[in-house]
Amino acid sequence: MKQSLVHYRTSVCNINYHMVWSVKYRRKILSPEIEAYLKVLVQEIAMDKGFTVHLFECGEGDHIHCFVSGPPKLSITDIVKYLKGITGRKLFEKFPEIKDKLWRGQLWNHSYYVETIGSVSEENIRRYIEHQTKSY
Repeated sequence: MKQSLVHYRTSVCNINYHMVWSVKYRRKILSPEIEAYLKVLVQEIAMDKGFTVHLFECGEGDHIHCFVSGPPKLSITDIVKYLKGITGRKLFEKFPEIKDKLWRGQLWNHSYYVETIGSVSEENIRRYIEHQTKSY
């Protein structure tokens, strides 16, 4: 598969990441309605902050898989911080009933998993994320 390159000011780059994070206490609160809202919200955040979200899926109603690309000047820690922080706040605003299922008003676990993806395994990661089990 041909890898697309993106030009950011003085360098040509394409840094790909597979990220996973979960709902606090693994509560199964990510309904189809919430997932649809999250997909739109994540794309808006990415456009605003300067990175690209290629794939975004909710798995089993309690965790997120994301395939993103970003410029070297934007650390993966910043990308995760933007995605988890902004989505958490916006979800509580739009769906206040989910606070009842969580303690202390925190939506996401503090931890997350990230791996860097090279062009060889990009197709495997895409296939894996696209086939996440959905059980609402």
